[in-house]
Amino acid sequence: MGQFSGTKILVVDDEVGLLHSLTAYLEDSGYKVFGAENGKQGIELFTSGQPSLVLTDIHMPEISGLEVLSTVNKLAPDVPVIVISGAGELNDAISALRLGAWDFITKPISDLKVLEHAIENALERKRLIAENKLYAQKIEESLRKLEEDQAAGRSVQMSMLPQQPLIFNGYKFTHKILPSLELSGDFVEYFSITEDLCGVYIADVSGHGASSAFVTVLLKSIVGQFLASFNLNHDETILSPAKLLQVLSKDIFAAKLGKYLTMIYAVINTKTHEMIYSVGGHYPCPILLTSDGVAKFQPGSGFPVGVLAKVDYVEQKLSIKPGEQLVLLSDGIMEVLLPDKNLEEKEQALLDIVSSVKGDMESILSAAGVSLEKVQDQPDDVTILQIKCQE
Repeated sequence: MGQFSGTKILVVDDEVGLLHSLTAYLEDSGYKVFGAENGKQGIELFTSGQPSLVLTDIHMPEISGLEVLSTVNKLAPDVPVIVISGAGELNDAISALRLGAWDFITKPISDLKVLEHAIENALERKRLIAENKLYAQKIEESLRKLEEDQAAGRSVQMSMLPQQPLIFNGYKFTHKILPSLELSGDFVEYFSITEDLCGVYIADVSGHGASSAFVTVLLKSIVGQFLASFNLNHDETILSPAKLLQVLSKDIFAAKLGKYLTMIYAVINTKTHEMIYSVGGHYPCPILLTSDGVAKFQPGSGFPVGVLAKVDYVEQKLSIKPGEQLVLLSDGIMEVLLPDKNLEEKEQALLDIVSSVKGDMESILSAAGVSLEKVQDQPDDVTILQIKCQE
């Protein structure tokens, strides 16, 4: 007895002797067999008996085996049909295969083991097809659930972003994040620290998607803790970009998430118009656009955040005069900007774009080749953060 023992098989053949012979052999092999002496009876038995496989002769009176095949395919296309044809009826067998027969056996059947082998092959193929369909359904269900989870995660992540535009003592903050997947590894935030000081950062977590988005949640949480610690305990870490990046690197490294991030964190004094900032491996560097339309990269370098537990960062100082603006970008923009050009040419092109469009956020993205509609066609997340010192 094989693995398909007990499987129901319908045998349709108008040669009664052969029909009985096939039925007896297959029953001895463990199958549950019922036979029909013509095509009409075969279709009736198929409808009532619901067999797992049909074995039918081609040439029969009234209803041919081809008609039986066609009917079975309409009623139950997943049920294998094996046709039996005479040795000189090769064209009929080919026609049957084209109509959907799974296999054919030629008469006379000298070795019934050949027939049994064909049946086992057809039933195994049927089993695999059913199994693959089940897998496909499970995958589809999993993907649908993943899409729902990602949509929910996207909603949560977007709710974490600061309101925009935000006006703080004459400074206007705006941003745009274009994720290449449902969830983004890029993040921005700006917030007040005191009446005159505000903090701002742009971050780009390695990779993108759910795992990277999780790190942005962790980042916001840690920065929020230091802001709260300043207000409650006068801990001045939030006022020092270099110290904040140092602590962030230690905490993210300790979390062992297999992720790191690049980041620029700045503190702006809106009264003196001075900004201090530190760069943690982030590229490109901040772009200052002067009131007369000149765009220039600002200095800064440093190790990515979270790669090592102990890293020292350098603080830079920058004066932002009324009428000037600062543009911060994630490196996703460099992947779409002039793909055939070298890095130096890309950087100059980016400065030219920022200057020519006078810092307009969407114009910068469009001119750089970022698709604002087909975002998921982008190779990486693209983020832009704009800080304007209003006149």
